[in-house]
Amino acid sequence: MDDALTAPLRRLPLRDLHLSRGARLVPFAGWEMPVQYEPGVMAEHLHTRASASLFDVSHMGQVLLRPRNGLEHLALALEALVPADILGLPEGRQRYGLLTDDSGGIRDDIMVTNRGDHLLVVVNASMRDADLAHLRDGLGQTEVQEVTDRALLALQGPASEAALATLVPGVATMRFMEARVAPWQGSELWISRSGYTGEDGFEISIPSVAAEAFAMAVLGQPGVLPAGLGARDSLRLEAGLPLYGNDIDRTTSPVEAGLSWSIGKARRPGGARAGGFAGADRVLRQLELGARRVRVGLRPEGRQPMRAGTALIGPDGHVGHVTSGGFGPTLQAPVAMGYVDATLAAPGTDLTGEVRGRALPVKVAPLPFVPPSFKR
Repeated sequence: MDDALTAPLRRLPLRDLHLSRGARLVPFAGWEMPVQYEPGVMAEHLHTRASASLFDVSHMGQVLLRPRNGLEHLALALEALVPADILGLPEGRQRYGLLTDDSGGIRDDIMVTNRGDHLLVVVNASMRDADLAHLRDGLGQTEVQEVTDRALLALQGPASEAALATLVPGVATMRFMEARVAPWQGSELWISRSGYTGEDGFEISIPSVAAEAFAMAVLGQPGVLPAGLGARDSLRLEAGLPLYGNDIDRTTSPVEAGLSWSIGKARRPGGARAGGFAGADRVLRQLELGARRVRVGLRPEGRQPMRAGTALIGPDGHVGHVTSGGFGPTLQAPVAMGYVDATLAAPGTDLTGEVRGRALPVKVAPLPFVPPSFKR
């Protein structure tokens, strides 16, 4: 029997706090995770949009990359694994990147922070072990250290700045994708102004031993409530953000996935360090000529959501499928994302989706469904 299926679920440092708040825990990526609290997914979603919510994302992998021969060499080595501009990433800044494979598929999406003399990388929970092995194989003279003694929290929503600034003075001056280290009651916080909800907010890495006290202090701020995986998923869907394993994987390229913006100018044709990453031939060719299929937003008519796996039908038959779908609480309507033939990707294109044997109308729509509110 597969060991992954029989291994006990890993527990979050804040498990007891979640249970005390009425969380319903479910298995996710090998972890026991809070999917929702007593108010429910829709209420948590809408509260995040209106005020602020605290999400426990400690299941994500935190990895320190410490070079043995200088940060420049590490940046160039990492650029062999990702098409992002890592060499040009300033100290104290964070950047979204994609680990690609030899065919140009996406192994994982990651966040990379320049911390002066080393890099901090955050990887998806489901890919933690594979990413660690891949980084160790690909980075040579670099110490790849998994962080196992820290929790990771995401404070998201328009009231998040005021809430965090009460506890950590100075964070209000941070801009989107800025990162810094700050003290809190004897603990060192690693803070970035980022998140995966489309809302303004912060991600905070804190030693596990101090996580509960810090979380309680955050939840004690006006307007802050806990939220679970369910609301995080519906928020990122409305924000048009892809989920690894659903919307992006090794069968999709950065161009197909609509993530070309993550390919640095220096890594593109004519750039100072063009190509040089795994699968570059396919990815750069698609940048120049376009891809045959692309990720799009979808707005089903009526109230019936179109879930992942729903077949999409065009004038001449099957043209793609839904990769993420559900009800958008902000819009009070179903929303979805999926892949379709590039010739049918224009917003307003009429398609149908096969839902339980019925052909239901759906229109291609621009992404995101809800504009982001990042503090630029």
